[in-house]
Amino acid sequence: MPVYEYRCEQCTHQFEATQSVHARPEDTVCPQCSGVGATRMLSAFVSKVKGSHKPGFEEIKAYDMLNERMDRFSKLPPAMGKRIEASPDFMAGAGGPAPTEGHDS
Repeated sequence: MPVYEYRCEQCTHQFEATQSVHARPEDTVCPQCSGVGATRMLSAFVSKVKGSHKPGFEEIKAYDMLNERMDRFSKLPPAMGKRIEASPDFMAGAGGPAPTEGHDS
């Protein structure tokens, strides 16, 4: 249920009340003077995110831009030489091609 801010018409005391959305402001009772007929005041809206972090618009926009740039980057030709897919055998070695038989180094 939302928390509303009120001002009592009789004693001008300001207070907060947790009420249903359907509660009428004129039926709200002042906790200080027990008077009926408080006025609901306009207050700031506060929202809390419970649980895991939910990304906002700025984060979603940044990730979309990053994905778009990475997609464009993957379509570019290599800067030098020929781009090859690294095989597990290639990655296990020192990074250089394996020597072939019959060639002296």
